[in-house]
Amino acid sequence: MTFGPQWIVRHGLLLHVLFAAVSVREVRSEEPSEAPFRVGAAVVDVSPLTFPVAVNGSMTARFAERVETPVNARAIVVAQGDAPIAMVVVDSCMLPRDLLDEVKAMAAARTGIAKDRIMISATHTHSAPAAMSCLGTDGDPDYRSLLRNRICEAICKAQENLEPARVGWGSIDASDYMAVRRWIRRPDRIAIDPFGNPTVRANMHAARNWDDVTGPSGPEDPELSLIAFESLDGRPIAVLANLSMHYFSGVRPISADYFGLFCNAIASRLAPSTDGDPMVVGVLSHGCSGDVWRMDYSGQTPERFKTISIENYTEGLIGLAMQAYREIEFVEAPTIDMAERRIDLRYRVPDFQLLQWARQIVDTMGDRLPETTEEVYAREQIYLHELQSTEVVVQAIRIGEIAIATTPTETYALTGLKLKHQSPLARTMVIELAGGGDGYIPPPEQHLLGGYNTWPARSAGLEVTAEPKIVETAIGLLEQVSGRSRKSYRQTLGHQALKILEEEPLAFWRMDEMSGPRARDASGNNRDGIYEPGVAFFLDGPQSQAFNQDGELNRSTHFAGGRMRARLGTHPPSYGVSMWIWNGMPTDAREVTGWFYSRGSDFGRPPLAEQLGVGRGDGNSGRLILQLGADEPVSGKTEIQRWTWTQVRLERNPSSIRVFVDGSEAPDIVLSVSGEVPTWADEWFFGGSSDGQFNWEGKLDEIAIVPLP
Repeated sequence: MTFGPQWIVRHGLLLHVLFAAVSVREVRSEEPSEAPFRVGAAVVDVSPLTFPVAVNGSMTARFAERVETPVNARAIVVAQGDAPIAMVVVDSCMLPRDLLDEVKAMAAARTGIAKDRIMISATHTHSAPAAMSCLGTDGDPDYRSLLRNRICEAICKAQENLEPARVGWGSIDASDYMAVRRWIRRPDRIAIDPFGNPTVRANMHAARNWDDVTGPSGPEDPELSLIAFESLDGRPIAVLANLSMHYFSGVRPISADYFGLFCNAIASRLAPSTDGDPMVVGVLSHGCSGDVWRMDYSGQTPERFKTISIENYTEGLIGLAMQAYREIEFVEAPTIDMAERRIDLRYRVPDFQLLQWARQIVDTMGDRLPETTEEVYAREQIYLHELQSTEVVVQAIRIGEIAIATTPTETYALTGLKLKHQSPLARTMVIELAGGGDGYIPPPEQHLLGGYNTWPARSAGLEVTAEPKIVETAIGLLEQVSGRSRKSYRQTLGHQALKILEEEPLAFWRMDEMSGPRARDASGNNRDGIYEPGVAFFLDGPQSQAFNQDGELNRSTHFAGGRMRARLGTHPPSYGVSMWIWNGMPTDAREVTGWFYSRGSDFGRPPLAEQLGVGRGDGNSGRLILQLGADEPVSGKTEIQRWTWTQVRLERNPSSIRVFVDGSEAPDIVLSVSGEVPTWADEWFFGGSSDGQFNWEGKLDEIAIVPLP
């Protein structure tokens, strides 16, 4: 019998006996280093001593009167030679750079560990004391003083515990425990932002009402990864885990949320304590989850997760972690390295009109804290205007063949995937909110979609280009510590992709980009397309086993008002256009649900130029429609289901156009034509009409244009 996470959660068992029996693992060696590799770990309680204490994590201020569960600083020091590295994860929502710089200076003075070889991150629990000011909550000065000393203490104790050790890597899929929480809203249901403007095209938890949304705004990163340390005789010392899932929520402060439960549980599984002090230090760092939560709004969430307790949720994760741990191969004598870079970034400061609006509101508040969302964001504009810019810290660590990259921000899952896919080392962990608490950094294309994660504030105020700048900095640091060049990401070619290439396509766009504006042509003909603003990248695509190899997930692009456009130059009189479509719009929302393919010229509908889309339906499905120029559209017979992948192929010759669905030999639409499309109408559009009306709201993938006999 296989004891997977579903079985564990359903039965709510601890399975101490099963997990205590950790199997014997293979131990292998790298190129030996001259100095021994040593590891030390420690846990220090950082719970507040005075109450009430301000709590981070809400729009407006709240205060706690007691500690529900302790919050801790968990430190691991690795040493090889005379340049040790300290890694600390603190049960906190966010930690400001100035406070962390003070801690690093104190720790460097007491331990000799260089300041730029200390990494300190927050778990992002929303039920911890306020170590920094954020939105409507001001940082608690008394708690900051305590926290500063306690984090330093954790580093010192970890260094005192150094002993010869080895290291190993584990990884497992935890996709059942997370999903994208930020969804794209319909173009006719754009919400209002705190400044009174209709800009919210995407927002967190918008999919509570499916009628309002067209699909998730990005991918998730389902990896639960582990960096494990053990003594030379096989005794566990510490485990540094990483998961890209936001806080559990609904937890009373002061509490470490599921992060603390996980750390305690994994330590007790590996080495149950007899005197109350942990014999193993378990650490759960926060992965890139600015747009990720535990609930899957697509309806794929198993029923047990809709009402699951934090204890059972954590228990399931522990089950996965222990499965991964039992497969770890430990390495002796790894070399280590760390690099840090500090970069200056601008804030998105208010213009004159917005600043005047903010000052009027703040003036009426007097000395009190904000009580409404409008007041919160008005006050934030004043802060951004005063600050103008800031310095952010990016770091990279290498332990043998294992890498860690950090961001000082709340980072989208896509950003973490960019770092993992391009890292020189295959085993790469990404820890966010490390070195500072600089707020959300959506990828640039997400700013156009708006929403809470983009509203200018100290919690989301960095320049639009902050994300690519931080990504590039982190990849450069990974190259530095590894001595290797980054990888270039391209999807693997499965049998279906190879079949398309055998047709010698004029162009083949796999839609696997992690950023724009270029849609790469995989045909070898260098006919790259260009994405317009209004798209989201790296969403799940169709038939991964057919289009990719080795279990790789196929990727697609979600269109939200923008298009992908390309010019091919001269093309044969007979051609085929094939693609996979995924409609996100309710089909009874407007006259045309959406055009996903069109030929012509921008802003126009040339005569005899074809366009293909989905017509009006009953809400859940509609039929294909084919239109030539300004003629009336012709409907097909097959119903195209919402939120379902469908393969469509259009074939045109000088006398007819035929449209096929899902590989059927019988055409869904047949239309006679007479004449050629005007030569000046030489552009091809995907994700919308050439005239920009009723553009596609959903995903497209694996688009190919092939010559026909």
